[in-house]
Amino acid sequence: MERIALFIDGANVYAAAKRLGWNFDHRKILEHFAAPGRLYNAFYYTAVPTPIDDKQKRFTDALTYMGYTVRTRPLREATDDSGDTYRRASLDIEIVTDLLTTSEQYDTAVLLTGDGDFERPVEVLRARGKRVVVASIAEMTSYELRNAADLYVDFKDIREHVERPGYRLPSEQRGQETRPFYTSAALDGDDR
Repeated sequence: MERIALFIDGANVYAAAKRLGWNFDHRKILEHFAAPGRLYNAFYYTAVPTPIDDKQKRFTDALTYMGYTVRTRPLREATDDSGDTYRRASLDIEIVTDLLTTSEQYDTAVLLTGDGDFERPVEVLRARGKRVVVASIAEMTSYELRNAADLYVDFKDIREHVERPGYRLPSEQRGQETRPFYTSAALDGDDR
């Protein structure tokens, strides 16, 4: 039976969800990508604020409960040349480390990211006889990464298997008044 390992670049998947306009159910992701074999491990990489807020803590705890090995790094604030402050954390080295150090434990690596920085590690894995599946959305996937993988999966093609219906992304809820998805009365003078 094929041994499968899942590696999820949380920031990249979140950015893809924002572009797609729908969110992922991480339990369904596990089930979908592990279906062809036996799941060795599922790694989820994400940046967290310092100190970690309750919402992020609940999210990482939920992932752990689902069976993910969660790798985190603190968000760091930096200021660019124009004086704008931004927050970031790179987990690329953690992903590459886990991809390569655990490669004897799996036959197929499923990498959920479109980041071209992973082209060379993917080539190394394939040279070691591993099968590599990359999943993301076309507009966020580098040509080089897609070309290096054995198989590319577009999230749009598997939406029905991995979507979390009715769930809005946290960024969509900030600063917006909440309106029901349906109403029995007309809105804004609509006479229908």
